[in-house]
Amino acid sequence: MSKRIYALDVLRGVPIAIMLFLDAPPDDIFEILEHSPWAGLTVPDVALPAFAFAMGTSAAISFSRREPTTRRIFKRVAIMFAVGLFLNVWFKLMPFVFVEVTVGQFFDSMTTHFRPFGVIQRLALAYLCAAFVVKVCRREVGILIAAFALLIVSSAGYHLYAPENPFDEAHNISGAVDMLIPGANHIYTPTHDPEGLYGTLSATASVLFGFLAGRVLIDNASKRDKIFLLATAGVALLIAGGLWANFDIVSKKLWTSPFTLINAGGDLLLLALLLKILDGSSIAKKISRPFGALGTNPLFFYVMNNVVVTTLFYMPSPNEDLRLFDWLYQHTTADFVSPEFGATLFCVLWCLLWLPTAELFYRRRIVIKI
Repeated sequence: MSKRIYALDVLRGVPIAIMLFLDAPPDDIFEILEHSPWAGLTVPDVALPAFAFAMGTSAAISFSRREPTTRRIFKRVAIMFAVGLFLNVWFKLMPFVFVEVTVGQFFDSMTTHFRPFGVIQRLALAYLCAAFVVKVCRREVGILIAAFALLIVSSAGYHLYAPENPFDEAHNISGAVDMLIPGANHIYTPTHDPEGLYGTLSATASVLFGFLAGRVLIDNASKRDKIFLLATAGVALLIAGGLWANFDIVSKKLWTSPFTLINAGGDLLLLALLLKILDGSSIAKKISRPFGALGTNPLFFYVMNNVVVTTLFYMPSPNEDLRLFDWLYQHTTADFVSPEFGATLFCVLWCLLWLPTAELFYRRRIVIKI
């Protein structure tokens, strides 16, 4: 545990905490705490790109110790993809276990309407692409050029496919790719999949920006110089993203190029800030401890949270008209102050329930790796 970079654990823990929060809403919460409907940027929209960024940063540190073989890369990607598929299967299985769903309906949902993509699958594919970009380019300049090239290709695809309205929700290149692979019956919404194949282009850039940040962390430069470089790069990417937003929308659902740059810029600034404030400050370390604990095993807590929430969502409760998850909400914070406040408070309490396990793992130095 002592060899870990604590600031990086905290950086991973922040998006995981947001993801735990997002999986728990039993009712409408405050709008700023929900994903933007199509274009725009809200608090939850930064979670997944921040995790992709942190994954790239971790990869840079891991690669510096021992560069993984091609076989090892594919093995890790396969395991991550399988974990993502498991969550999708679990979501289909729980209605069969707890609700009156026939075997025929279950197998129909698993074949005709099964969704192969998801959050972890997006991370797996982005890691796969980024790992091979790093293997080919190696130097920082080449990796940076590759990241921007991916963003340019992604952006150009939208404008070439639908020049008059590149980012129309019902007609864009990302949705068109989804209709081909995996097909209209296997995506999240009728028009597109927010974790579809096309978004992997810009998601890979997010991982590459994180990889470059990791290169800075392991450099022999002074901590002051590292903080300055990370902060300067963050401001530069924020400016680039803001300028790019004049041509493309900022959209998490499409993972557009300006969305990638703005998030990567924010992640760089956050990493620089964490390196600064966590250096020798016991108070800052105590305050950030929950995020550091969650960030030590981010994938584990994301998966377990999804499993538990999905199970409770379909389990029966003492009230036959409510499932157990809703019943817990109705008997705790429902309508406390206001419906939105009560639902938001429930999400916060749900996140806090995971902290004892995270702290236990942290103290016993339990790190679950893939």
